[in-house]
Amino acid sequence: MTGILATLIGQVFSSGGGGGYTIVQTFTATSTWTCPTGVTEVDYLVVAGGGSGGTVHGGGGGGGGYRTGTGLPVTAGTDYTVTVGSGGTGATSSNSNGNKGNDSIFSTITSTGGGYGGNSFPGAAGGPGGSGGGGGRGSPSSANGGPGNTPSTSPSQGSDGGGSSGATPNRGGGGGGGAGGIGSDGTSTTGGNGGIGIQGPSFASASGGAGPGGSPSTGYYSGGGGGGVDGGGTSGTGGYGGGGAGGSNNPNIAGSPGTANSGGGGGGGYTPNGNGGSGIVILKYTVASQTVFTFKGTTTWKCPTGVTSVDYLVVAGGGGSGVNRGGAGGAGGFRTGTGLSVTSGTAYTITVGAGGAGGVGGSSQPSGSSGGNSTFSTITSTGGGYGSGRVASPQTGQGGSGGSGGGAASSDGGNSSVTGGSGNAGGYTPSEGSNGGAGASSPSVGSGGGGGASAAGTAGSSVGGAGGIGSVNAIAGSTAGQNVGGIYYLAGGGGGGGDSPSSGAPGGTGGGGAGKAGGGGVGTAGTANTGGGAGTPGSSPPPYVNGAAGGSGIVIIKINQ
Repeated sequence: MTGILATLIGQVFSSGGGGGYTIVQTFTATSTWTCPTGVTEVDYLVVAGGGSGGTVHGGGGGGGGYRTGTGLPVTAGTDYTVTVGSGGTGATSSNSNGNKGNDSIFSTITSTGGGYGGNSFPGAAGGPGGSGGGGGRGSPSSANGGPGNTPSTSPSQGSDGGGSSGATPNRGGGGGGGAGGIGSDGTSTTGGNGGIGIQGPSFASASGGAGPGGSPSTGYYSGGGGGGVDGGGTSGTGGYGGGGAGGSNNPNIAGSPGTANSGGGGGGGYTPNGNGGSGIVILKYTVASQTVFTFKGTTTWKCPTGVTSVDYLVVAGGGGSGVNRGGAGGAGGFRTGTGLSVTSGTAYTITVGAGGAGGVGGSSQPSGSSGGNSTFSTITSTGGGYGSGRVASPQTGQGGSGGSGGGAASSDGGNSSVTGGSGNAGGYTPSEGSNGGAGASSPSVGSGGGGGASAAGTAGSSVGGAGGIGSVNAIAGSTAGQNVGGIYYLAGGGGGGGDSPSSGAPGGTGGGGAGKAGGGGVGTAGTANTGGGAGTPGSSPPPYVNGAAGGSGIVIIKINQ
């Protein structure tokens, strides 16, 4: 998963035919969905980010494009990028248009971001989008609302924005269009109301914005933002489905933001206006019992009715490597088990740790960064330790501690070798990882390999130290990890670097990146979603080559009912 912004993934299970389960999975930020075995189609809701409103007494932002359907074909085992569009950023300067919302995408379905609201001087038209933005008030002329359903989809993804009024005394901006109706025109005394949103399918009732009169409090999407108005007039209301209310000029009241994860447009008004509401993607599909779920981004999982235990594998992000024969990154912590008790109806946060960044070279030789922790329920795996840098040559630093320890840089000037970082930083039984390798002392030039889940990193010598090997993915039905003869390994340590043309070392089996030899070779990053540590760059003169990044972690769950 990309990402490394927070993704909410709630899953609701109910008993299905033949002992299966119906899954509703909700994405509130961009992530990756791995299609489970046996799933061939999904029902979907894809809502884009809403546009923001124009300034002073500008038009309201349009609601994000709204698309829903059933029976969309998918392929088991495929990783689908799920893009959740952010809302348009609120304008911060006077006489500015708002900003268009961003698209949301799943598979072949794209919903277009809501159009921006037009500004008030000299009276700009609203922007096109999933639903169009409202026109900004003119003086004395009016301005049109932006067109919705742009580009065209069938069924329509949205509606046009309302036009503005240039008539005194209050010269109202137009309301942004909503998925269920056009925005109202502004008048001489009122801002236009935002167009109404649409009530989502039943599987989407727990998210989104409020319905008519605030009831229900969720389940509606893509309402338009209300238009702003000059002093003494009445601002436009936001359309139900998350549209923000309009503001005013004199008194100076900013337009309200659209509701997060509703696709609602932001209200037009004084600066700084609120953002458009972010979008959302919701999938519904059916799986058999004993299904394996793979998470490549941070999520929340709601335990299904009837499920009382899971098997699990939790791998943290691998550590980044140091610069210029610095130490290799340690693998992310690796923890696995069976029969972990879970409670039906409880929402469990699943955190997938990012890989640590490599050290930034140039004129200095710093360490990399440790990987991020991964967590499910009571199980936390510790991020891999960083590979040390040649902090102040001829001195060098120790590798960082972590799930597995980072390797140490080689030492110049006759200094003694420096130890690698300690593994199993969480103090768990069984151990989550191993120690990093020591760096060699002059005249040898090899840096230490990062520790792996099953073995320590090798110490540097005349060549870089090899990364420690990872551990086997024992979750039945899962193929995540580095495939070696049909056995899948995760959490290998990064390989150390060296000086001579043949002195780079391999990364550990399980996604560890290879180290490089002299001449400025760039170390290999840890493989994504394995927790592999990063390989070290070879020796080079300034400007020094950057270290490499560790691989992101992964969480795998198999339901036992």
